Amino acid sequence: MEWIKKDPFLNYKFRYKKVQRQFLEMEELSRIESKEFTIARLDWVRDLFVFSCYTGLSYIDSTNLTQANIGKGIDGDLWLISKRKKTDEPVKLPLLPKAIEILDKYKDHPKAKANGTLLPPISNQKMNSYLKEIADLCDITKTLTHHTARHTFATTVTLMNGVPIETVSKMLGHTKIATTQIYSRVVEKKISEDMKGLRELLSK
Repeated sequence: MEWIKKDPFLNYKFRYKKVQRQFLEMEELSRIESKEFTIARLDWVRDLFVFSCYTGLSYIDSTNLTQANIGKGIDGDLWLISKRKKTDEPVKLPLLPKAIEILDKYKDHPKAKANGTLLPPISNQKMNSYLKEIADLCDITKTLTHHTARHTFATTVTLMNGVPIETVSKMLGHTKIATTQIYSRVVEKKISEDMKGLRELLSK
């Protein structure tokens, strides 16, 4: 409106505070996957969490999945085709066997059918509350939230297994690769493995 003649923030410098994104190591993820729960709600929440560990979908995007979001990809395999609710960016990724297994498990679930979605719905608040119980039962000291699953997909499931960062960025639905690079900084194990390979190559 040009009511102020001088920008009061002209000399103010914004500083970006780097934070360590929490994710599960493969051994921790395996522990959650293989745990047998006698309580149905914990078994259900564990499956929803693991599904996002193998797809990288956020809470809202995995909750809204319908049959229309599953189709044949360029390779003839099952792909997940969706749009990120947060950014409206398209997301296309081949479904890994574990994700397909979870979708098959819940295809006839009454709550999913009533909601018209592939997975039975649950509120984010309840899910994060039950994930704390799951963490305790699986002897995991990290704070588990649904977003931990997305971080786990980006690091442990993809980057640590040699998937290029450009591919990971596309599957996560990031608009800029710089957003994905926050994950690459924490994957020291992958750096170690890459350098080991380089050492062996140079020694020859």
